[in-house]
Amino acid sequence: MSRPANSVTVPLANYTPSHFLLTVTERVATVTLNRPERKNPLTFESYRELTDFFRACAFDDAVKAIVVTGAGRNFSSGGDVFEIIGPLVQMDTKGLTAFTRMTGDLVKAMRACPQPIVAAVEGICAGAGAIVAMASDIRLAAAGAKVAFLFNKVGLAGCDMGACAILPRIIGQSRASELLYTGRFMSAEEGERWGFFSRIVAPNEVLAQGEALAREIAQGPTFANTMTKRMLAMEWAMSVEEAIEAEAVAQALCMTTEDFKRAFEAFAAKTKPVFQGN
Repeated sequence: MSRPANSVTVPLANYTPSHFLLTVTERVATVTLNRPERKNPLTFESYRELTDFFRACAFDDAVKAIVVTGAGRNFSSGGDVFEIIGPLVQMDTKGLTAFTRMTGDLVKAMRACPQPIVAAVEGICAGAGAIVAMASDIRLAAAGAKVAFLFNKVGLAGCDMGACAILPRIIGQSRASELLYTGRFMSAEEGERWGFFSRIVAPNEVLAQGEALAREIAQGPTFANTMTKRMLAMEWAMSVEEAIEAEAVAQALCMTTEDFKRAFEAFAAKTKPVFQGN
């Protein structure tokens, strides 16, 4: 079942995945989980291929932002009950640990991916699907979307794939605790109010708005956006003083780019800067 870690070796625009759909348009890659008849569950193979994809994004300068969505008006129902949970009950501790580390690798790959990731969430977003949304940088919800971290519903702890580290930082410790202890669904309205979602849009508009936001990001200064994503992640483990120093170094590096120079020249000429990513 294993795949090489660097199995995506062609430009993403020319890459045809086996376990999800991929389009690349206007410097934005759109990943569509594509098992709509089952509400887009994840399998052993799709976990690995998604991880490989996000790792490969670091090597494709043509892609500036990423959108993740689901086919058939649902985001993802999480791990496939029969293709994942069934086999797991037959595994020993070594095999189970290998599996849980593999699923965690997907979150690590998403967080390490230099491009900002926008999740366009519609319908059911549960279990590992909720984790994929959580691990994205920005989340938009269609009206009626529902998110649940279902792990305790199947007899497992809420501490899965980084949920206990990341979710409290998004919505707060008490709210995260409630969701992880109960496994209940969070409505789109709750999610927006709590800060999980940036905004709620009409169901037929969420992908279009997610892609529009990704295109807006893609038009920005690539190196600076990558640095922003890196600092947002790294500063969780820093004191305020350490963070200020890290940001001073990061910003100084951004000032060495041609895009910084382009922005000044455009301002002086009273025109809009056209960033080129260097």
